[in-house]
Amino acid sequence: MSTTRPQRLASHGAAEVHPRTEERAEPRPLPARRSVRFAGRDATIAGWLYPGTNGACVVMAGGLAVPKEPATDQFAARFHAAGFTVLAFDYRRLGESGGEPRLVLPVKGQVDDWQAAIDHARTLPGVDPAKIALWAFSASGGFVLNAAARDHELAAVIAQTPTADGLAAMRNASRHQQPAAMARFTGRALLDVLGGLLRRPTRLVPLVGPPGTVAMLTTPDAVGDGARALRAANYPNWTQQVAARSALRIGFHRPGRDAKRITCPLLVIACDDDQTSLAAPAIRVAGKAPRGELSRLPGGHYAPFLEGHEQAVDVQLEFLRRHLVERS
Repeated sequence: MSTTRPQRLASHGAAEVHPRTEERAEPRPLPARRSVRFAGRDATIAGWLYPGTNGACVVMAGGLAVPKEPATDQFAARFHAAGFTVLAFDYRRLGESGGEPRLVLPVKGQVDDWQAAIDHARTLPGVDPAKIALWAFSASGGFVLNAAARDHELAAVIAQTPTADGLAAMRNASRHQQPAAMARFTGRALLDVLGGLLRRPTRLVPLVGPPGTVAMLTTPDAVGDGARALRAANYPNWTQQVAARSALRIGFHRPGRDAKRITCPLLVIACDDDQTSLAAPAIRVAGKAPRGELSRLPGGHYAPFLEGHEQAVDVQLEFLRRHLVERS
């Protein structure tokens, strides 16, 4: 590997990984995988299972309202090629998973789904239950912080461009939205909350839209890079919407507060120009976690899917090998 072994930072205790720079390789074909289903708390959860060879398993899921295929296909193929079993899943009420109402995605429910996926991964043939790692990005990069803080048997966690502080991200997002559109969005979300209590149809908002439209994200990197990074055109069944109440609530989620309670190795990937989740809160998480490691990449929120993909994969594979394979 050309990635150097991290050096410990004196100020926070986080190890910083310096990735190499190279052109992104052509997309690789997906390996053989099979559909699986397992029980969640109140719904059946659907996933893709990529059986591996080295006894370790990486459990993966996408950002808020992003199904497993656009969210994980690119990274899952690389992890599997390196010998890891991969379990990529859809949250309840999303994608191929069960549950109603659709696209209503409460934070607690999604964290519970992580635990269900972890529990299922520990039962998989050929997987050592002591070698389970989590991988997620964006809003889900925050959820894995919550999951790791309450499950101390995990071997490692990767939080890629995580939304570690929803309030900070929401304040920043307001700089890229028009006040009238923000008011319409808030009104729709409050009506959706009320409608949920009265069992009325869910009020949806687009995941991404230009400033002035009622959408969850109007930040420059989301508008400019999101669809291209997640190859949305390849997944025509993805609605790219979410319940307005869920989009509003994620702005008040602050999973970075759990950093000190994460006992397993934690790798945080922070992009310096991230306008969606912000780099500063992610960097603070790496510093506060007892075994935190930090890799900083240039570019925006979706750089690890685009120009920084090879760099991100190199750092993540080195981290996974070190903590799940070489340690034994």
